Amino acid sequence: MLEVGMEAPDFTLEDQSGESVHLADYRGKVVVLYFYPKDSTPGCTKEACSFRDENAALADVGAVVLGVSRDSVNSHQRFADKYNLNFSLLADTDGEVCSAYGVLQEKTMFGKTGVGIVRTTYVIDQQGKVAKVFPKVKVDGHVDEVLTSVRELS
Repeated sequence: MLEVGMEAPDFTLEDQSGESVHLADYRGKVVVLYFYPKDSTPGCTKEACSFRDENAALADVGAVVLGVSRDSVNSHQRFADKYNLNFSLLADTDGEVCSAYGVLQEKTMFGKTGVGIVRTTYVIDQQGKVAKVFPKVKVDGHVDEVLTSVRELS
C-alpha cells in the first residue's frame, strides 16, 4: 500500500466509454482514486452512488473522481448507465494498476479465499503525491470523509 507523501504511480486505463484516461493529465487537480471489488454488487453500488451524489461538491473544490476495478470496459459501461454515474470507471483488467497501488490482497469473498481488491481510496494532491489513504473502506460515511480530506487540500 502506498503511503502519504509518495508519488502516485502514473497509469493509463480505459474508461467505460473506451476512452484512455491518463492520471498525469489531472496534475493541478485533486484526484479521488477509489478502488472497488466489483461492478453492480451491493457495497460497490452504494459506494459508486455516493460518489455520484457528491460529485458536484467534490468538483466545486477542484477534485475529480476516478473509480477502478478489474471489471471490463463493457461491465463498467453497464454499471455506469444503470446508476447514472457521472465520473470515470477505469478498467484494470490485468490488475497492474491495482498491484501498483497495493490494493490486491488475499481475502475471503463469499466463503472463498483468493486475491481480490480491498476497497481503498487514495486522495492525490495537485502535484501527484498521495495526500490521504483510506484503507479497508467502510462504505457508510466514506464519501463525507473524502470530501473533508479534499477540502483540506484546497
